[in-house]
Amino acid sequence: MNSAADACAPLLTVSGLEQSFGGVMALAGIDFQVPAGLIYAVIGPNGAGKTTLFNALCGFCQPAAGSIRLDGRELLGQPPYRIAAAGVARTFQNLQLFFNMSVRENVMVGAHLRAHTGLLAAALRLPRVRAEEDRLRAWADDALTLCDLSAWAERPAAVLPYGLMKRVEIARALAAQPRLLLLDEPAAGLNDTETLDLRELITRIRASGVTILLVEHHMPLVMSIADRLLVLDYGCVLAEGSPAVIQADPRVIAAYLGGAESCLDVE
Repeated sequence: MNSAADACAPLLTVSGLEQSFGGVMALAGIDFQVPAGLIYAVIGPNGAGKTTLFNALCGFCQPAAGSIRLDGRELLGQPPYRIAAAGVARTFQNLQLFFNMSVRENVMVGAHLRAHTGLLAAALRLPRVRAEEDRLRAWADDALTLCDLSAWAERPAAVLPYGLMKRVEIARALAAQPRLLLLDEPAAGLNDTETLDLRELITRIRASGVTILLVEHHMPLVMSIADRLLVLDYGCVLAEGSPAVIQADPRVIAAYLGGAESCLDVE
């Protein structure tokens, strides 16, 4: 169990992050901290730099300048597999499932990101390989349970309703035992009931000890679940603070919503 002091300590610290594409600044000196144990949301209009930020945090693109530290460990310049091993996992807006595999097999792919045995040991089926497989399967089953997918574990991923497919992606990320979970538009394509279920799931994930960084356009979901928000606009930090602070910020209302204040309401 984390202490109150631990919960306030920054797990992720981003400093001076810069990235440009063809002369256009996608990230222009981004600075923010994500305290451990929080749900931290990143919002902003299309083209604000949210996806570029996520790609930088996961090692999918290498920023030209800046620093990305996870609990003090520098991640900038590391390949994606090392960042995943350090404790960062991510879902994607578009489904990235293996439809010819079962739900459990899909989730175990995430657990295998933390595997340590080599190819030769796996080919020879050495005892340590079998022990590790048992551990990875247990991690996958824990993730299935947390995401209410245990009853679907042996079913082909292709037969699941769309809302459950999104949950499989989250379970696969959780099977890697992350300290920081990046959720990219998890509510995209979900109906109202599925979105409410997603809100409850995200709350459970946070309660399990995982810090969450969320990119999401569904404002009622964001405002009802996030502890703090970062607002990006044209690659710059426009505002940062609690949902109440962000809802009342006239710069956010003007830049992100074009004056449509009601779009920031929770209801």
